[in-house]
Amino acid sequence: MFESIITTQQMTTSDQLICMAAAIILGFIISFTYIKTGIYSKNFCRTLVIMPILISAVMILVNGNLGTSVAVLGAFSLVRFRSLQGTSRDISFILFTMTIGLATSMGYIKFAVVLTIIICIIIFFLSIVNYGEKRGEEKELRITIPENLDYNGIFDDIFSKYLKKATLVSVRTTNLGSMYEICYKINLYDEKQEKNMIDDIRCKNGNLNIVCGRLNYSQEEL
Repeated sequence: MFESIITTQQMTTSDQLICMAAAIILGFIISFTYIKTGIYSKNFCRTLVIMPILISAVMILVNGNLGTSVAVLGAFSLVRFRSLQGTSRDISFILFTMTIGLATSMGYIKFAVVLTIIICIIIFFLSIVNYGEKRGEEKELRITIPENLDYNGIFDDIFSKYLKKATLVSVRTTNLGSMYEICYKINLYDEKQEKNMIDDIRCKNGNLNIVCGRLNYSQEEL
């Protein structure tokens, strides 16, 4: 069922064109899946389209040639990746496109198509059912207080009124050491009470900065 379309030791021109055409079509499917299942950037979506055909083209050029393999390895060793490390979701899609590029370059077109469909269906399913998301959304609360206030337990009465849980994450000085910025991870009993909680905190911190928002899950986003 998953036999390679390459029947001879050397790939013909028609084989090469079929492999690269399959790679770019599957790249579009993968990119579309990435767009529809989470936060995305324009450049990364375009990268997902061209990566399978690039991988496929490189493997076709190598095609068992030791000299070409060494040249390709040397070329890749000169590449410096200056961008920040991607999220786990981005990395998984990069591996996805590389796998499809390798499969198509070896002529396993049916295998590449079936694998792409299966993986995309799984990704869509996980996205639809919100697999792995916490039922009670955890938020980040940052409160600025004057340096003369003791931050230990200062907001406990307010937290017990509005929050299921409050975890102190970090404390840092700001404004040349004249203030403290306290960071908590919190779970509200009722999202509608967020403004009331902030108003109560303002009365204690002297109306200084308060920031409450969604946690940054970029490190583990899929």
